Amino acid sequence: MTSDRLFGTDGVRGVANTELNPQLAFDLARATAGSVDGVVLIGRDTRRSGPMLTAALHAGFTSVGLDTVDLGVLPVGGVARLTMIEGAALGVMVSASHNPAADNGVKLIGPNGNKLPDAEEDAITARFMAGAPYPQPTGAGVGSITVMDDALSRYVDRLATEHGVALDGMEIVLDCANGAASVAAPELFGRLGAKVQVHAAHPDGLNINDGVGATHPETLAGLVNGRVGFCFDGDADRFIAIDEDGVVANGDVVIAVLANHLKSTGQLAGNRVVTTVMANLGFIHAMQAMGIEVTQTKVGDRYVLEHMQRVGAVLGGEQSGHVILEDRVSGDGLRTALRLAEVMVGTGQELRRLRRVITEFPQVLINVRVADRNGLAGAAEVWAAVKDAETTLGEDGRVLIRASGTEPLVRVMVEAPTIDGADRLARSLVEVVAATLG
Repeated sequence: MTSDRLFGTDGVRGVANTELNPQLAFDLARATAGSVDGVVLIGRDTRRSGPMLTAALHAGFTSVGLDTVDLGVLPVGGVARLTMIEGAALGVMVSASHNPAADNGVKLIGPNGNKLPDAEEDAITARFMAGAPYPQPTGAGVGSITVMDDALSRYVDRLATEHGVALDGMEIVLDCANGAASVAAPELFGRLGAKVQVHAAHPDGLNINDGVGATHPETLAGLVNGRVGFCFDGDADRFIAIDEDGVVANGDVVIAVLANHLKSTGQLAGNRVVTTVMANLGFIHAMQAMGIEVTQTKVGDRYVLEHMQRVGAVLGGEQSGHVILEDRVSGDGLRTALRLAEVMVGTGQELRRLRRVITEFPQVLINVRVADRNGLAGAAEVWAAVKDAETTLGEDGRVLIRASGTEPLVRVMVEAPTIDGADRLARSLVEVVAATLG
């Protein structure tokens, strides 16, 4: 959070009970209510701070006369789908996604199942900063809070019915990140007939994303033993796969596999995919070889989604594991995993074979903690170093430096023909970033 804008690339996020405390959540709900006419659905992940912040949000919305429905612990894809199914005015997910347990966040989801556009977030920010004046209804004018006890089962039912693919005999190892997928993912894949082994599905409020999940796929990579692995993050919007050899298949690989299949079956509208500037150079080359057009947006699945809607694309996403499918609803890791399983069943091929459509360039990504991530744009020393690195690489690699939208970090990414070359250049850039902005 900054002084002039509440929202980062993925909602309002901060350390729970300090940066993101109950008072802020309460005030955020009241400010958001100015854009809402109808019922608000609120779900959360498994963080200890989740019930505290959820209670504050319910209080904020109901204090200005809006009714709310508590969905309990549910993947963010479930919040989005139930918001659409129920005709709700707004969905809210209390989660810091892949961040550690001490952090938390608030994601706002519109009635179309998508995150709110920047303009709406800016309007909410303006009302929040102004802090005035909010309605104060009394008696019957105060909003009510109800509980949807079957929210998780309704979400799982919806996915199982929409896809209906038989996974009989498929052996899957699930890493639920001790997060929102801990119940939903085993129920879904088990119902469809897969033989499921479940890992990191015992949340205690503090172990979410702790060395597990989509941000730590190496943990599951050592457990697959010839099976396919599916990793989710804290709110299950990200999905990372592990092939049968224990090799990680990130979002670029998953999107490449899906794009190849959709094109071969005549279902890739416009022969185009949408990704971000973080996409691996090997992904770009793979798409070119398939005759598929690639559009790159700035980082954030919301920007991928917005461009997909503009051009009618049916596939897009991010290397980090956010994948958006033809319904153009914000990232739903469980649905993405189902779609990949469908391709495996439909083609009769294991993931280790399907992934051969893409050869990734060695990539090094280093996060540099800085005092002011917003100072990157004017850091002349950093950009001079970037230019020198790009000259060194020529057309055989690339450099990308960007400020995180959710944390006090600058992300330094280098792709090169060899991992040693990428690492050497990345670390030299990290030194410049740290000296300039640290």
